[in-house]
Amino acid sequence: MEIKASDVKALREKTGAGMMECKKALAEANGDAAQAEKILKEKGLAAVAKRAERATSEGRIFVRQNGNKIAIAEVTCETDFVAKNTDFIAMGEKILDVIFAKGYTKVEKELEDMVLELATKIRENMSLRRVEVIEVPANAAASTYVHSNFKTAAAVVIEGSDNDVAKEFAHDCCLHLAAFTPAYINKADIPQSYIDEQKEIFEAQMAQDEKMASKPENVKAGILQGKINKHLAEICFVDQMFVKDDKVSVAKKLEEVSKTAGAKLSFGKVALFVLGK
Repeated sequence: MEIKASDVKALREKTGAGMMECKKALAEANGDAAQAEKILKEKGLAAVAKRAERATSEGRIFVRQNGNKIAIAEVTCETDFVAKNTDFIAMGEKILDVIFAKGYTKVEKELEDMVLELATKIRENMSLRRVEVIEVPANAAASTYVHSNFKTAAAVVIEGSDNDVAKEFAHDCCLHLAAFTPAYINKADIPQSYIDEQKEIFEAQMAQDEKMASKPENVKAGILQGKINKHLAEICFVDQMFVKDDKVSVAKKLEEVSKTAGAKLSFGKVALFVLGK
């Protein structure tokens, strides 16, 4: 049967498939547009399934604050080209729309289906890797930040006041997180197994240092503890030197800002998203 160019064009606009693919699908479906769309979708799903094992090391992090809620979604794909695709970006924003509209707090099937629909159309492996929703309590300031490459994002809630001083500090903390990407928020979050492993590493390094051999055991123990404390301070957000004042730690800066804000401030939820981590 004759396949009209207008039908091919309409199917292409609806599915995103190539002109020849659309024409073949319409021919296979005897001109039935709905059946042709189904055929293309099945072929797209098959193509995505074949690529399922491919690495999705690219992507984009989407962040939005809506009232007293902040939603963050990490969507991964295979290539940077697709991550910059307008359809991919629109899908990520729509995921946030649905999260707020439905009250979702984690990855749900409806959200996964949205990703699968685009993956089927583009035929590239994609994944909604994680979703986090943060509730901002009353009398609290919150801020979000997404780095220019959209691969690093942060959200910080400062409890105790919602004045401009607290809001500015929350924003600065987001910049700090994106710049230094700490592994932990504070020392209490660090697994003991990690600390034990670092201790073994430092002990091995000290054993190879000839200058250490003659030192008393109590001195060695003090040096070892000093090394551990220094390392933990470097990987913990509250103990790092503040991004806008490298003479004080984040925790110390919080105390200073509390005085300026005229309120006892404390950290609420602190979230850092780094693509693929």
